[in-house]
Amino acid sequence: MKLTIRIRSIINSLKQSFERFPLTILTSTAVVVFLIILNELGSQLTPDGRDRLIKVTMTLALGIPLSACIKFIFEKMKDVKASTVIIGYSLGVALLVLYSFIFLKDLNWISITRYIGISLFLYLAFFYIPWFKKNEGYEYYIIDILFNFIITAVYSIVLFLGIVIILFTIVQLFNVDIPDKFVLYSFLIIAGIFAPSLFLAKIPELKDESYKIEYPKSLKILLLYIVIPLISVYSIILYVYFIKIIVTRNWPQGLVSHLVLWYSLVSVAVIFLITPILKDNRLANGFKFFFPKAILPILAMMFISMGIRINAYGITENRYFAFVLGIWVLGIMIYYSAKKRLINVVIPISLSIVALISVFGPISSFSVSKFSQNNRLKGLLERNEMLIDGAVSKKEDIPREDKEEISAILMYFESKHSLEDVKYIPEGFKIQDMKSVFGFPHTAKDIYDDKYFSYQMNYTDRRALDIKGYDYHIHSISLMNEPVELEGLRVSLDNRIIRIQEDGALLYERDLEAYIDELLAKQVQLGKHDFLLYPEDSIFVDEGDTVGVKILITSFSGRVDEFNDDRIIDHIEFEILIDIK
Repeated sequence: MKLTIRIRSIINSLKQSFERFPLTILTSTAVVVFLIILNELGSQLTPDGRDRLIKVTMTLALGIPLSACIKFIFEKMKDVKASTVIIGYSLGVALLVLYSFIFLKDLNWISITRYIGISLFLYLAFFYIPWFKKNEGYEYYIIDILFNFIITAVYSIVLFLGIVIILFTIVQLFNVDIPDKFVLYSFLIIAGIFAPSLFLAKIPELKDESYKIEYPKSLKILLLYIVIPLISVYSIILYVYFIKIIVTRNWPQGLVSHLVLWYSLVSVAVIFLITPILKDNRLANGFKFFFPKAILPILAMMFISMGIRINAYGITENRYFAFVLGIWVLGIMIYYSAKKRLINVVIPISLSIVALISVFGPISSFSVSKFSQNNRLKGLLERNEMLIDGAVSKKEDIPREDKEEISAILMYFESKHSLEDVKYIPEGFKIQDMKSVFGFPHTAKDIYDDKYFSYQMNYTDRRALDIKGYDYHIHSISLMNEPVELEGLRVSLDNRIIRIQEDGALLYERDLEAYIDELLAKQVQLGKHDFLLYPEDSIFVDEGDTVGVKILITSFSGRVDEFNDDRIIDHIEFEILIDIK
């Protein structure tokens, strides 16, 4: 009986949700439909057709928070005419179409970053638009929404797992062939239709000037007796670390920013959530009084660390976002320190404005980064007397470090923006033209600029592998789980190290990462920047007294450690030929 009542309650909630947010739920449903179409059509679509479908789906996804925000605006207005509502939603549709044609014209790194920024702005607006002209209880309102979100997530997960178990049981008991995509579609329908509908049904309507619920006891225990002590201990550790780097004068440039920034954001959220109990709880009030002041020196340490990095390498989008987010945290902590009566709605409002400014306008991350890198290039050229009448004058004999920095700047523009945004170079310049324009070829430390990289064999050039003179051929996949035995020889692969042994005696050993270094060096030397491997570059031959080895590297991928810029190889695939002498 209770189950029936619960199911009816959920159905009524879904119905109320649709009555209150019909366009939001219809838009969310349309996103799910388009995602299913994308998956169904798959390879049948041309690249242009697939991109168009992705753009439509992305635009519709923006319509989810936008339509909800418009609904909230109309709920705050009294006696709204139907014509006004139609005009409001029509304006929203027009803005989405305009955004799609202007800012989603091409799907690249800039358009995706800008899309994330505008999405963050809209979802933050979703949390504060209903609160305009209200007085007290904003924290209670957000806590209520967060708890409803958790409940919705639990319901959705249970429903999804139930469907998966049902499908699995049918397959096992009745030997029915149910495609795996049904699991994916179940997830999309639950996450894109059921969950938003249930969540929106639980959004309270703010009819009074204030909002108050009973402060959750579980949240109070979590924040006061677990989170705040952890933050306090972490702060002490950072202070000790701060003293250490002052004494040693050794500033770890990348590490400090990450250590401080995320912990600061968590601290902002904690103070926000404990605001309703500041008057009644001494621990909460003490944390709010002391912590915002105590964190200021730690934030100063973070900005010094960022400044060292920016001074050395200029501003890029990632550094811009970290710096601006740090400035926002600093402003909030100063506000917490100075203000006794907190008006916490300022937190999402200010953060949404920061998100918008960061991706649009003359001080956006893109504009500032391009300006910074162009200034950095100008400084390098002037230092080496290579800038004459506003244009590059080629010069071969300059320090290698400067060649690497110039190459890195050009690669940054090529991968993140366009070489047309680089000043001082001729029109139509390409990386391959560096020798003729700058006087030296591309000489960056690495030929990739991203933190992640992947190289694949250009199979159009690899028609056959010469196996003449070799006895055995092994693919690297065969060596992943266990060694291969060959006429008394044992061939093994251990953490990218190939070993060939006979009766325990080592006959051959080679670290494949050394070959990766050679490959990358060849790519730089030959000016290849397409992340493809070519057979003539990727074959390595070792001849020993007892065995001869030929290795063809067919693919590898990895990442750059963000703290020390070391290259880390996560995956390597190869073929090995062995000649037993």
